[in-house]
Amino acid sequence: MTFPLKKRVLRGLIGAVLLAVAATVHGDEITDIGKLLRGGQLDQASQRVDAFLAGKPRDAQGQFLKGLILTEQNKTADAITTFTRLTELYPELPEPYNNLAVLYAGQGNYERARQALEMAIRTHPSYATAHENLGDVYAKLASQAYDKALQLDKGNKAAQTKLNLIKDLFTGARPSTVALARTEPATKAATAPPAARPVSPAPTTTAAAPAPAPAREPAKAPTKEPAKTAPAAQSADAVLSAVQGWASAWSSNDAAGYFARYAPGFKVPGGASREAWETERKARIAKPRQIEVRVEAPKVAFNEANRATVTFRQHYRSDTFNASSKKTLVLVRSEDQWLIQEELVGG
Repeated sequence: MTFPLKKRVLRGLIGAVLLAVAATVHGDEITDIGKLLRGGQLDQASQRVDAFLAGKPRDAQGQFLKGLILTEQNKTADAITTFTRLTELYPELPEPYNNLAVLYAGQGNYERARQALEMAIRTHPSYATAHENLGDVYAKLASQAYDKALQLDKGNKAAQTKLNLIKDLFTGARPSTVALARTEPATKAATAPPAARPVSPAPTTTAAAPAPAPAREPAKAPTKEPAKTAPAAQSADAVLSAVQGWASAWSSNDAAGYFARYAPGFKVPGGASREAWETERKARIAKPRQIEVRVEAPKVAFNEANRATVTFRQHYRSDTFNASSKKTLVLVRSEDQWLIQEELVGG
């Protein structure tokens, strides 16, 4: 039985580096190396990234690129060494752990893949790619256990049924798109945005025939109703203003202003307490001396009168790291302001 862990993740990794590059002193060089990698010019990409890292050995994007190049060259041991070094240099980043898990799974070492994915989730509880990959790894470990049970007891129908269920899970149709592993700071991770609630059609009724008007009274011209304006709760401008305020507070290292943008019922990733989440976020907001968070091409959708979903591309840049990723914010209207109820990354 083949599990999709490697295919699903590695197909998207090359493009991930290009998405993560922002305008830095070495941005052009990183971009050029990424283009060589994407174009399959692995030897040239390898030479360029080695030259780049000779001057900046601790550069996260350069090291990530090197790991991807080695992976594409089927130099698995070297790729594992590179991604392992990244976890040591930047233990707060979940992506190197995820990529290690992909490489371990490719070797059939599902136990080490499990450990790496659990580390990715520990650093970034809402990293959807790692959660899904961990599910795939657990399924593989379960299939091995059921196989063993059947070897010891060939008449074990329960084990056979469970094994068949797992096989059916991975032999059914799967989407062709893949989630990209990203190189953004471990502040958020990808989960699929919640589906909009279906709107039930209005019930069909039979209208009673109106009584005829008296003959002596002339027919009255229909009264034109004034045009209805959209309710304030569904003002896209107000929602976008709230999102921009959130980005501005983050860019200004303003922890108090940043937290004020979150609703009291904010769904903390991973089920942690609000207090623990704020403590962890405050440290990450204050650590970089300079932060710039830019919101690109936001789109607003109203699920309900007082609930909106905003999707956009988030560009993050600090004095130590640059990244880009798709972001989804679910906001709820509280009195006269829109507050973040849920925060999702990826897609």
